[in-house]
Amino acid sequence: MSNESVNPTGAAKAARSRYPEVQNAPRFPVKLPIHIESQTGESDTESDNISANGVLFHHDVDMPVGSVVDFTISLPAEIVGASEDVKVKCHGRVVRSNAEEGWCGVAVVIDEYRFERR
Repeated sequence: MSNESVNPTGAAKAARSRYPEVQNAPRFPVKLPIHIESQTGESDTESDNISANGVLFHHDVDMPVGSVVDFTISLPAEIVGASEDVKVKCHGRVVRSNAEEGWCGVAVVIDEYRFERR
């Protein structure tokens, strides 16, 4: 039995159904460096929050919903107990984008990822 059949009413269900790929996992307010490669070019930013399914970050360029994004998340060496930062190469797509005060909040679902080995 799905959660929606147990609790089929309300605004929470409507919000979940619009972005199920990103919003069905717990989010953690973690600030991690991200290097973005997309159709709009390359840039650096940091995560606002991250989950098992995706990441939310602010970007100075609008990224249309559905656009493909390749990005690298850097996990700091001191946090993961490594001698240097661990890089996670991700491939995903934009599922939500909204402008606010000169920045765009961009939610990306992660379709594929791999740890970069050195």
